[in-house]
Amino acid sequence: MRRKIALAVAVPGLVVTLTACGVLNGQQLGGGGQERQSGQAAQTAASGAPAEKEQAPPEKQAPPDPAASAPPQQGEVIATRDIKAGGAELKVDVTGLRRQGRLITLSWTVTNTGDTKWNMTSNMGDTAAYLGLTVAGVSLVDPANAKRYRVARTGEKGTAKCVCSEYDVSTEPGEVLPLYATYAAPPPDVQKINVEFPILGVFTDVPIS
Repeated sequence: MRRKIALAVAVPGLVVTLTACGVLNGQQLGGGGQERQSGQAAQTAASGAPAEKEQAPPEKQAPPDPAASAPPQQGEVIATRDIKAGGAELKVDVTGLRRQGRLITLSWTVTNTGDTKWNMTSNMGDTAAYLGLTVAGVSLVDPANAKRYRVARTGEKGTAKCVCSEYDVSTEPGEVLPLYATYAAPPPDVQKINVEFPILGVFTDVPIS
């Protein structure tokens, strides 16, 4: 049995619709909100196969306010990793995971520390939702409660905008790329969560402030 709850979160000048869905037969659901994971997915913090999603009834949404959805300031590094991707040497620094009411915002930077251009293409986005050159593919995973949180979005599929960063196709050597994404906040008793980056890997037990 699948259960779905539509939650409209109001931020000054911005209405963000978040959908909380259950999972049938361990399948992963798309969309901006939280999803209940199967036991195996919660233990491994790995993505499952795409599955059908029941759409919540359309809701009237206010146009985004640039000030309300502006990228947060980067803070001190709370998790870091050096990796190689696409032939480039990169450093990933998570600089914040902060609650604000019913929302939580993740901020991080990617630094090209090598001498090779990093061709990012659309691998960090959600191409199925026409959000390719964004970080809409980054998710939060709460293994204790078996839930995955997707990036919040405004509008409907095809015209929706994610409450997250966009980026250029490539990053030059020495370039620092500041990025952010906003989600529905997990319960207050959740103090740490896993951050799952396409290409860049999984950061476990990232503290929430």
